[in-house]
Amino acid sequence: MNTHRIFSAHWSTASFGDSADTSPMDLSALGEHLNQCKGSYGRLFALQCAAQSMEGFVAARFVTTLAVVALSIGVGLLVL
Repeated sequence: MNTHRIFSAHWSTASFGDSADTSPMDLSALGEHLNQCKGSYGRLFALQCAAQSMEGFVAARFVTTLAVVALSIGVGLLVL
């Protein structure tokens, strides 16, 4: 016996039957949050982004990176 069930989308929101528009208090809280986020992007954030980029670069070229490091250490020992 083949029965086909049709499921309709059931949407639920947190508006509890009220309008789902943003209130001025919501917009104010969002603005404060965005200002805090902007303030956290300082020099350390830029340094963290650079470190993540370097990590991705090194991870993709692991063997080459090891060869370059070994060569640099060897040249450094010969010079000193």
